[in-house]
Amino acid sequence: MNLTSQLRQRLERDLSLEDLLPDELPVYVSAYVYLFGIATLASLVFMILSGVLLALAGPTWWHGSSLGHFVNSVHFWSVQAFFFFMVLHLWTTFFQGAWREGRGATWALGAVCFFIGIGTAFTGYVIQQNFAAQWIAVEAKDAMNAIGVGALFNVLNFGQMYGWHIAVMPAILVVLVAWHLLLVRFRGVVRPYETENLVQKLIENVVVPDPSKRKEVQP
Repeated sequence: MNLTSQLRQRLERDLSLEDLLPDELPVYVSAYVYLFGIATLASLVFMILSGVLLALAGPTWWHGSSLGHFVNSVHFWSVQAFFFFMVLHLWTTFFQGAWREGRGATWALGAVCFFIGIGTAFTGYVIQQNFAAQWIAVEAKDAMNAIGVGALFNVLNFGQMYGWHIAVMPAILVVLVAWHLLLVRFRGVVRPYETENLVQKLIENVVVPDPSKRKEVQP
């Protein structure tokens, strides 16, 4: 049996169409904290679409055209929204204990997406071709040289940073996000902590202990 057949059979066994595109979701998913993930994904879509337009038209268009200015602004604010919602999503899932019940890989992969997103945003800042981008690139070059990777990752090389930003880093980010979403569909959305049951157990076992479980004190 080849690898393709094995992968297809595993997906058919572990991920049904109902799991991939569910008709019904648990009632607790209606909470607003569960919207931060989809808001991050929506920002990523806007970011990619506007980035494709900018890459096709080139720097002259986004600097010298009113439409280019608008698309560049959409791309910029999509990045801001992406990180804003992703940080909210990261922290809310952290306090929800999103790694529970076998979801450790899902949460860790989401954290990796955050750091890959930082690298993608950094390469985008240094290719803006304005004074701010030049200043960021010069300062970052000293940092790259300090850690010994300046010869391989030259932030002053526009062509290299352009390639990293529009091809390498987005491709890695999209693959990781898709993998993250697939794991979410495999494992499901994490349930909230059962606060009421925990409080009830605390009251029964600590505040008002069961008299039958008390130990008699010998005189």
